[in-house]
Amino acid sequence: MARTKEFDPDAALQSAVELFWRRGYEATSMADLVGHLGIARASLYATFGSKHELYLKALQRYSEQHSPRVAEELSRPGPALPAVRGLVTRFADEAADDELRRGCFVTNTAVELAPHDPAAARGVEESWLALEAALTAALTRAQEQGELPAGRDPAALARMLLVLMQGMRVVGKAVPGRARLRDAAAQALTLLE
Repeated sequence: MARTKEFDPDAALQSAVELFWRRGYEATSMADLVGHLGIARASLYATFGSKHELYLKALQRYSEQHSPRVAEELSRPGPALPAVRGLVTRFADEAADDELRRGCFVTNTAVELAPHDPAAARGVEESWLALEAALTAALTRAQEQGELPAGRDPAALARMLLVLMQGMRVVGKAVPGRARLRDAAAQALTLLE
């Protein structure tokens, strides 16, 4: 007779997201995962595979939780530029207020793993492509509504904002400072006028 799982795999994956987000990949051992998730090592391997496979599933879960909210925020009816400005400002504020210095799971993965881990790099790129597409769509809509001058390139502006927002996450994690992050966001947003 097959044994039933004595834990909720969905809750365990969410716990893994939190642990990896706080500590990173390299600083999180299998023993840490077993202790934090409260499940046996054999069950962890049977359910999620290796530590690396679990990390990639955690990265995907994080992206699935955060990307739709950003897309929804940027696609609401009405003027589009206030939503873009609000998103950039929110990224600056969150980076400045990150007392735990967790940063963004995707950005952390980009810095820690993507340079030498093709699977992690794909996960990062998928997340960034979703953010860039949402920004491009919002900026295109802003241009169509007359909020953004006709001579501006929405796709190029979206790429610039993506790089800025991810950079703010890195700066906020390393040396948080509201003035530095707010000034960077404010200067970048002048390009949308």
